[in-house]
Amino acid sequence: METKLNQGLHRTACACLLGLIVLCVGWELWWAPLRPGGSLMALKAVPLLFAVRGVLRARLYTLQWVAMLSLLYIMEGAVRAWSDTSSVSAALAGLEIVLALGLYLTAILYVRPAKRAARQGTPAGGRAP
Repeated sequence: METKLNQGLHRTACACLLGLIVLCVGWELWWAPLRPGGSLMALKAVPLLFAVRGVLRARLYTLQWVAMLSLLYIMEGAVRAWSDTSSVSAALAGLEIVLALGLYLTAILYVRPAKRAARQGTPAGGRAP
């Protein structure tokens, strides 16, 4: 049985993942693309699409690798927040940092108790015999 904290972490991870996908596509196609009319940078959302099913189903393996993947989006957001001259693009970069950091933290915090329980040989959230 999942605790309310775990449910909240999972929901937040799902929301951050879906928000990051929408942000990546919208940013590069409509809101502040690198080139007028959009750019192929919107393809940066594709790796996130591979994680949607596993994250929505709370699969630990998927949450582990999407947490590591989110670090790339944190780095990209930091670089673009620092280097982009458009204030809209810099604001979107800040939002990317927030969403990717939220995804990273919630995924790690969700996976951590389950991994600890697996190492101890007890079910997640259960007591030792």
